[in-house]
Amino acid sequence: MFTKIFTAFLAGAFFTFFLDFFLLLGVFLNYIKAQEIDVYYNILFADHQNVLLYLVGVVVFGYLFIFLKNTKIAVTIFALSFAFVNLVQIPSVGEAVGEMMFAQKNKVISSGAHTYIGTVVYEGRDTVWFYDEELAKIITLNKEEISE
Repeated sequence: MFTKIFTAFLAGAFFTFFLDFFLLLGVFLNYIKAQEIDVYYNILFADHQNVLLYLVGVVVFGYLFIFLKNTKIAVTIFALSFAFVNLVQIPSVGEAVGEMMFAQKNKVISSGAHTYIGTVVYEGRDTVWFYDEELAKIITLNKEEISE
């Protein structure tokens, strides 16, 4: 029984990782690169994992592929999940999902003597990409220099 549970965990982790990869790939291509944000995909993938959602996927897909006797149902559910996740490959959908994940509207950020009003487009490890409404462009700010 332990072997079957361990196998279900591994299968669930693999299939959930596969879906997660394509979700963040669509966001990377259609939001991050479209905004000309200088972030590698690996960093985006590592920094923006929703652990709770990932574990739910591991349990669901592990159960479907290892414990469920009807493989047609398991494959159909995975195929529908894959098709749904791949909607982010459509530029407008990927941009909207990226905006939901990363954009923080109506923010006021102070950096030194300057105060910026606008939208945080993406917050990385050391840098914040900020759309300043007054300048009408995206600026990059070092996190160490920001005082909110």
